Amino acid sequence: MSNQANLTNEEIFDAIKTGKKMLFFTAGWCPDCAFVKPAMPEIMKKYDQYDWITVDRDDNLEVAQHFGIMGIPSFIALEDGKELARFGKGERHTPAEVEEFIQSIA
Repeated sequence: MSNQANLTNEEIFDAIKTGKKMLFFTAGWCPDCAFVKPAMPEIMKKYDQYDWITVDRDDNLEVAQHFGIMGIPSFIALEDGKELARFGKGERHTPAEVEEFIQSIA
């Protein structure tokens, strides 16, 4: 599935209940997010075993708080609502580091 963006909090909570999801927490004002964002369409396409959901930290504050997101960009892998792994604490990551994280998920 292609990236889902601009979802409401409720739509995100509903979407993560089933299947494999990757949440990409970002915000328009975030320079570290802007650094990795150009590479994200290719990464999302390459790792399409996940349904990708872009979560705007400001527009979806309830989701960010639910997952305890303190810094962006951050990534959380979920399967059937259960967290498998998370990556990022608000520091800049290269696209290669994002891919290494995805590949490391059991």
